[in-house]
Amino acid sequence: MTTDLTTQEQTHVRTALRFLRTRCGTWTALSRALRFGENTVANVVRGQTVSPALAFRVARFAKASVDDVLTGRFPAPGTCPYCGHMKEELGDA
Repeated sequence: MTTDLTTQEQTHVRTALRFLRTRCGTWTALSRALRFGENTVANVVRGQTVSPALAFRVARFAKASVDDVLTGRFPAPGTCPYCGHMKEELGDA
């Protein structure tokens, strides 16, 4: 299957899927929320091609922009998948 998404964008969608699975508790719950079959989501996480439709549904469910999901800004690096807490970076003050 061909896709309009780059390899890097597909990797970011898979990262978002794993993060959301932790937030939802199970792959079944996440698949239902995304309105995709559980086998389809599992196959994508294992490396099958990510469709643009799945990327859009992930972004919508996450209440994030599609651009944030595709560029890896969602979830933000260092975000706890359980509580959503983000580490504060210490600046030079």
